[in-house]
Amino acid sequence: MVPLAWALRAAGHEVLVATQPELLETVRHTGLPAAAVGRDVDAPAAFHDIAFPSSAPPGEGARGGPRVVGLFAAIAEAMAPELVALGRGWRADLIVSEPTCLAGPVAAAALGVPHVRHLFGTDLLGNAAPFLHQALGPLCDRLGLPGVDLAGVATVDPWPSGLQVPAPSRRIPLRYVPFNGPGRLPRPLPGGGGSGLPRVCVTWGTTPARVDKRLFLAGRVARALAGRARVVLAVTAEQRSLLGELPPDAHVVESVPLHLLLPRCEAVVCHGGAGTVLTALAQGLPLLLIPCLPDHVRHSAAVAGAGAGVALPAGTGDPELIAAALPDVLACGAAADGLRAELAARPSPAAVARELETLVQLADR
Repeated sequence: MVPLAWALRAAGHEVLVATQPELLETVRHTGLPAAAVGRDVDAPAAFHDIAFPSSAPPGEGARGGPRVVGLFAAIAEAMAPELVALGRGWRADLIVSEPTCLAGPVAAAALGVPHVRHLFGTDLLGNAAPFLHQALGPLCDRLGLPGVDLAGVATVDPWPSGLQVPAPSRRIPLRYVPFNGPGRLPRPLPGGGGSGLPRVCVTWGTTPARVDKRLFLAGRVARALAGRARVVLAVTAEQRSLLGELPPDAHVVESVPLHLLLPRCEAVVCHGGAGTVLTALAQGLPLLLIPCLPDHVRHSAAVAGAGAGVALPAGTGDPELIAAALPDVLACGAAADGLRAELAARPSPAAVARELETLVQLADR
């Protein structure tokens, strides 16, 4: 969401990012004005119970869908009252929120301003509206709202058309511009020409290890690809200790913005997180995907269905299966490059910012 927020600022609009207190520093690193609302909700703990049902309360582990809806409703309960007060005092004219932040449409309804959903992955909640409305019922009652339009007046969608699902409101296509945080341009990578092996980036995002260290498979993947690829592991400083013993030719880079690293690679192996997948596709790189959480499964299936990569069973660490999939992944390069071309032809964040201006003007009439 950062490039669109900055496009709105560059167009002269005031932009304020409201978030849970835990994420305040993350927002500050984008350079955008930020405000903390409500209280933190432990989302990693909830996703841990979904990924490892045996750790959940009896009878709850297998009920992933209801647990996810309950989590998003709990986050809305924690944020919405203060978000409404903030929006009223700040005199917001438009609320843009990602689809799992249900406090966004709730606050928009309370303030009487238009609401726009900004997807970050495939639209996981588009078909869950009846369950979400039911979960938000008590909150809406306390705020005196007869109901909430979860679809909003529009849905900003950065995904290629072949990876989309039907949107519940008008779709506004957006060119995906990677924002991977601040960082230095990486140094030249070792193991250049002559080896005949493809250079493959292995990265596992930031979410899986926060949910449970057992979901962090980057080191295992690097060992599986030893002798078959020149592996570059893109990790955070905190994740480095989780890699274990690595092949001698594996190269580790810490906290490098992914979009600066990927142009030097020929394929990506990852967990199927939305940011990693879109950053790879924006470079035209095919993917080998090993999902671990429900949204990763959806993203992985969509990429594989478009022919831009290969999806393995969720959570697999089988080295033979991983190694055997690499040739098939590299053969997906043409399809991945086709998606890159489609993304590049999309309207820029600046163009979408102008479209959002029009939505606000229409709402004021």
